[in-house]
Amino acid sequence: MLEEIARVYADALFEVAEDAGKLDEIHEQLDQVVEALDEHHELRVFFFSPYFTSAEKHEGIAKAFVGAEPQLVNFLELLAEKHRMPAIYSVRQIFDGLWADARKRLEVTVTSAVELDSELLERIGDEIKRRTGREIDLQAVVDDGVLGGLVLRVGNMVFDASVRNKLERVRREVAQAA
Repeated sequence: MLEEIARVYADALFEVAEDAGKLDEIHEQLDQVVEALDEHHELRVFFFSPYFTSAEKHEGIAKAFVGAEPQLVNFLELLAEKHRMPAIYSVRQIFDGLWADARKRLEVTVTSAVELDSELLERIGDEIKRRTGREIDLQAVVDDGVLGGLVLRVGNMVFDASVRNKLERVRREVAQAA
């Protein structure tokens, strides 16, 4: 239910931001709003609480988010008025995906047991960019649970070439054969 509500709001904000030619600005500012809510418990309590009126929340938005794009301020006021402010986390996630699609960006995470050298990471990024035709936002993660090899997450697809995964496959094959 919350996901469906967030989808409607994210789509509306995206459309407004795109129409205004402020897609990148609103994307960045929405991230800042969510980070501010994460960092300041009092702010979160104020905006999420049913005990404060819409008028009080409108005033709080005007004071807390000075300099934000008017479209984003209007959006936040609408969320507050409709008591949908808790959906902002899902809205941000959906909006990020819409923004990435519009900008032809693709999130890629390379997980390995040891830190990979920057030249190898660059080659991996370049190859994914070549194959997908998208700009890549590459993040490297070290996880000793991988044991060896790589786990590559490209968008919502996962390619698991880790030693742990190979051992797990062998274990399942042996269990089925027994």
